[in-house]
Amino acid sequence: MQKLMTGLGGLAAAVLTLSAANAQGTVKIGLINVLSGQFADAGIQLDNGVKAYMKQHGDTVAGKKIEIIRRDVGGPAPDVAKRFAQELVVRDGVDMLAGFLLTPNALAAADVSAQAKKFMVVMNAATSAIITKSPYMIRTSVTLPQVMETFGTWAAKSGLKKCYTMVTDYGPGHDSEAAFQRAFKEAGGEIVGSVRFPVANPDFSAFVQRAKDSNPDAIYIWIPGGTQPAAIGKALAERGIDPKKTMILGQDVLADESALKSMGDISIGIVTAAHFDYNHQSAKGKAFAKAFHDDYNRYPDIFSIGGYDGMHLIYETLKKTGGKADGDSLIAAAKGMKWESPRGPVEIDPETRDIILTVYINKVAKTPDGLRNVEIDKVENVKDPVKARMPK
Repeated sequence: MQKLMTGLGGLAAAVLTLSAANAQGTVKIGLINVLSGQFADAGIQLDNGVKAYMKQHGDTVAGKKIEIIRRDVGGPAPDVAKRFAQELVVRDGVDMLAGFLLTPNALAAADVSAQAKKFMVVMNAATSAIITKSPYMIRTSVTLPQVMETFGTWAAKSGLKKCYTMVTDYGPGHDSEAAFQRAFKEAGGEIVGSVRFPVANPDFSAFVQRAKDSNPDAIYIWIPGGTQPAAIGKALAERGIDPKKTMILGQDVLADESALKSMGDISIGIVTAAHFDYNHQSAKGKAFAKAFHDDYNRYPDIFSIGGYDGMHLIYETLKKTGGKADGDSLIAAAKGMKWESPRGPVEIDPETRDIILTVYINKVAKTPDGLRNVEIDKVENVKDPVKARMPK
């Protein structure tokens, strides 16, 4: 098709033609995700969240049939993500783009969303700046600063004075480190040391020993998940870190379902901050966790809730527009939308188009049902602090 109608330059004309063709009765969603490679499990969980919502609510909304067209980017591959976005718009005639597990892929597709005036729902990628790249973009997951600045403030105000930080040496780790440290210090705490370790690090013993030698009240850890929570848990145990004496703080994946299975009892006492945990005790939370486990033989996680809430947003915006699926109608309908999610009350900030949510502080404990994250505190109505600091 002449190189996709000369790239972005031909998108507008193609969109007008295809939108007319789609006006009859189908809304097409191009779901750009990662379903293979090292991030496949997270992408599968996001997709399971999409499927779970559609199973509960059907595949028709506002008189329109919902059709999902899936594309697997295979990892952080912005060139591939952008090409898929262009093909989905020009060749497949999608009405909107969704998914986006990883930040580089979301940033790349944002150009297509902006040029083609296509509604775009980011269901996971959490770097704050993503949402600014297209006026047609909404995020239903979280931003890293939302959780980690909230956590840093909470940690200092809970009585912790000295903290050592340990993060993976790449973008999200750097962002989380900066957010936590900023908030912890502003709330009166002291960062007594910090270290960054390689992304594919198999042994954390030396890093943990360095943290122990600084004699902190707490150690903050940010890692990307996978096999690493178990490896760092092993190092904490071998180096004699007692969570009762030195609080272990981390992001959600440090104590998610798979991590707790791998770590066992050495995880008891770990405190994490998260925007969702499947143990959330609301009626919607319990029902969601049960139905999800019944279908997929595992519990939903932070990736699942982004996909689930993303589909809720899409369905509700289509209801508000009466089935109109053009970008201008959908973005206007989405701004300010509120709903009760399985994670609790959420809202789309009408100014930033990012999500407003509750950050939960959880502690690993042994319960009659096994190792679980037990909620010990929460901070409600949390906006992205990065955008809040931007000049109006």
